[in-house]
Amino acid sequence: MLPDIQNREDISRLVGTFYARAFEDPIIGYIFTDVARIDLDEHLPVFTDFWETVLFRAGTYKRNALQVHFALNAKVPLEAEMFDRWLGIWTSNVDDHFSGEVADRAKLQATRIAGSMHRRVRGRSGSEFETIGRREALVESGMPTASEAPRP
Repeated sequence: MLPDIQNREDISRLVGTFYARAFEDPIIGYIFTDVARIDLDEHLPVFTDFWETVLFRAGTYKRNALQVHFALNAKVPLEAEMFDRWLGIWTSNVDDHFSGEVADRAKLQATRIAGSMHRRVRGRSGSEFETIGRREALVESGMPTASEAPRP
């Protein structure tokens, strides 16, 4: 049985092994190495801050991850397949090193983050519930609003 993610040291190891895999990936590796030109030694503490904040609410991450992805998307369109690949590498990396409640949360949060980031860089809402229509959109589409809908 694998241990659960317990502290910053575990997150640092997880993030380091993940990015080593991601940098080598034939589909998304070039985004990290050629487009973003990430120096892993320099950025590993930042990535660790991010995940420590996500998983343990540590408040150590003070940057704007979305802005970074907007800038990358301006250079190379970040497609759904790229986010899916990132998520697949992340998930398998978590499963290779950890097991437990926090490890499960790391995978769940990564799924949410990947989906939200992709929607946002595509100019859409970050919400998973963006398909819930606004009243104006319903009126324009000819669908009945809540007050117009037939009642049982």
